[in-house]
Formats: sequence, structure tokens, C-alpha cells
Amino acid sequence: MKVLKFGGTSVGSTASIYNVKRIIQSIDGPKMIVLSAMSGVTNYLVTLIDEIKNKNHKEIINLNAALKAKHIELLDELIKDPDKYTEARTGLNLLFREFDDLLTCEYSENNANRILTFGETLLTYIFSEYLFSSSIKNKLLNAKDFMHVGNLENPETSKVANRLNPFLNSEEKAPIYITQGFVRIDKFNRISTLKRGGSDYTATILGAALNAEEVQIWTDIDGFHNNDPRYVEDTHPLANLTFEEAAELAYFGAKILHPQTISPVIDKNIPIYLKNTFTPDLPGTKISSEISEKGLKAISAKDGITAIKIKSNRMLMAHGFLKKIFEIFDNHETAIDMITTSEIAISLTIDDTKNLDPIINQLHNYGDITVEMDHSIICIVGEGLIEDSNTFKLFEILNEIPVRMISYGGSLNNVSLLVASKHKVSALKALHKSLFKRNEEALVSCY
Repeated sequence: MKVLKFGGTSVGSTASIYNVKRIIQSIDGPKMIVLSAMSGVTNYLVTLIDEIKNKNHKEIINLNAALKAKHIELLDELIKDPDKYTEARTGLNLLFREFDDLLTCEYSENNANRILTFGETLLTYIFSEYLFSSSIKNKLLNAKDFMHVGNLENPETSKVANRLNPFLNSEEKAPIYITQGFVRIDKFNRISTLKRGGSDYTATILGAALNAEEVQIWTDIDGFHNNDPRYVEDTHPLANLTFEEAAELAYFGAKILHPQTISPVIDKNIPIYLKNTFTPDLPGTKISSEISEKGLKAISAKDGITAIKIKSNRMLMAHGFLKKIFEIFDNHETAIDMITTSEIAISLTIDDTKNLDPIINQLHNYGDITVEMDHSIICIVGEGLIEDSNTFKLFEILNEIPVRMISYGGSLNNVSLLVASKHKVSALKALHKSLFKRNEEALVSCY
């Protein structure tokens, strides 16, 4: 079986959904289709939850009406047969009533998650009915029945498999299964989410649970680019990445992929293909264990970084000092991205500041603390990067951009730089020119 995930822009309009149907029909064999909510719908639902918090009943009614109109319009455009439309609309109205009931409840985190995941519920129902109206047999599955993910960082894919297999092995087998991305059941058996962009993660969790042949992630860009095309001109998609390279790029800001997408499929060596729904004939990017080439390959950037410096003349080199510092972050469930040390100071970065105040209060026991907000980590990735003869060129950025920290040598595949976010775009452009443009110009001059 192949797992195919289509993101919000891929299902954001009637024309896009036509594309998705053609893509599905062009791929042989049984398929599990993972769908996000329509583009913009999750943001809509976040706003709706805020209005429930504020008890703004008038705005709740307006938002609910607009959300229903958006999905009714989609159904109107997709299903033209009157009888099939009537049947599909009846089912959609039942879902709308369920949604109305959620909006009458007082705000709670549990109810908020039910609302937040309803965009996927609506879209998968409409898409399934559309395929039926096109004489394409399929089976709609409710992800809440099997996506039991108690630990976001380390999902038990065998548990998902045990809950999913009865639906796949039932007498009513289908060539196409459709389910919702983003949603999960947490360790307390409550409806929750895999966080924003989590439909990618759904796809690879299901890929691992099914021992899938491959996972395809369809979006609106032609695979991983060698730099961020939103800020840098003349980027190009990469044909191949290793699991490790892709994981580094995703964690450090590449928007095309959810940061945890890679982890479920590495041990099972299930390849991931990143493809563009709107240009499906282009090759996209293959992510696998294969090493196609070594050396400099790509750059990504992660925003919202906070740098913390701990200066202590008397304690830094003392036995157990670093352990005590790390325990503070561990106790507050706050991950550290980068760390550098000197004889009298430690500098480190975090991207989650919800517990920053208590962390800083405890760190004051160990030295003088400096906190710097609004930074970005720029990550340069490539298999065997440290051994590449061109790697020295990335340090030419020091002539143009103030670099706050450098992490070099922690991984053979990654060099990370910390810069103020106001310098991020300049740094991406400077690195692109130094690392990629010169190499391209050198190749051209050889011919």
C-alpha cells in the first residue's frame, strides 16, 4: 500500500480537488489518502475558538455560517448528479449539526480540539462522496478510531497498526481508503492534534503502521529547495535527500515538511516523496536512506529563537554544573536547539518560551543571565558536510552578518548559525551566493 497525503492548498478549491482525483487515479495499487482541512479553514477554526472563549455569540454565528457556506459551495461544485448530491448533502447536514452542538458548549481544551479537527472531518467526507459520485470506490475511515498517539515525539506505530488493521481487513475492502490528517487520540484517550502541519506526520505514522511501500506528500511546491524560495531567488528543488538531511532541514525551519515527519519511517526504510499537486509530472524530492551525493546541499532557517547566556566565573567548570543547567530546562519540558561553551559562559537557544520566566529565575542561582529574543537559526545541511572542501565558504558570512553563535561539528551533516532575525534574509542570500551561485558559475565556466 502507498500512503498519499494532500495538504490544505491541494484541496483548497474545486480545481485543486480535480487534480487530486487525477493523481490518485494515476497511481496503481491500494492507497491510503490522508487529507488536511481546506486551505484557511484551520485558521478559521482557531478564530472561532477564540470567540467561544470570549463568549462573542454574534461572531460565533457569523463564523459558523461562513464555514458552512464554504463547504456547501464546494459540494455544489463537485457533485452535479441530483440524487447523489441530495444524499451527500444529507450526510453533510448531519456533520453540521454535530458541529453546532460543539459550538454551544463552554470553552474547554478538549472541546477546542474537537472543533479544531473538524475541518478535516468535513473535507474528507466531501472528498469521499465526490469520489463515489465519480464511480470511484473508496472507504472513509475516522482517524479517531485508530490514531492513538500518546507520545508526540515517539509514536507507537504498532498500536496504530493494531487499531487500524481491523478496518482494512474487514469484508468491505476498498482500493482507496480516506482519512483525516492532523488529528490524534492522546494518552488520556482525548481528542487532540499533531500540531500545525501535522498531516505530514499522520502520513508517515500510517506509513510505518502499514509497512507501506512509500509515502507521498503532495503540496504546492516542487520538493525541497536548496534555500527558501520566499526570500531567495534562483533556488532549485533537490532530487534526493537522505532521511538525516531532510530531518535537519525540517526541524530547522523548512516549511514544506512537519519537523517530526521523518522519524516514523527511518527504521523501516520507507521512502518519502515530496511532490507538487499542481505540477505532478515533475520529479519532486525523494527522501530515503540512499546517499546520492555528499557535500553542501541546502539551507533552511528557523525563527522565534531565544538566546540565553549564563556567565559564571566560579562554577562553570565545576563537576555537575552543566547537568544542573540542563535539568532546569528538562524540568520545564523545554528543548535546547544550540549550545556553545567557553571557560566562563554557556550560550544556548530555545524556541519555546512559555516557561521562560521560571527558567530564568532558576538560572539566576548559577550566574549572570542575559536573554536575547528575536533570533533565527540558519541551518546548512549536506551529507558529510564537515568534510566538504567548500564548507569554509559559509564562514565568509562573518564579513557581512553579525553571527551570535556557531554550532560546528555536533553533526557531520549540519552547521548552524544564530543571527538576529532582522539579518535572516540577508544571511540566506549571502550564503546562497557564497555556497551555490559561485559553484554554478564555476561549472558554467568549465564548458
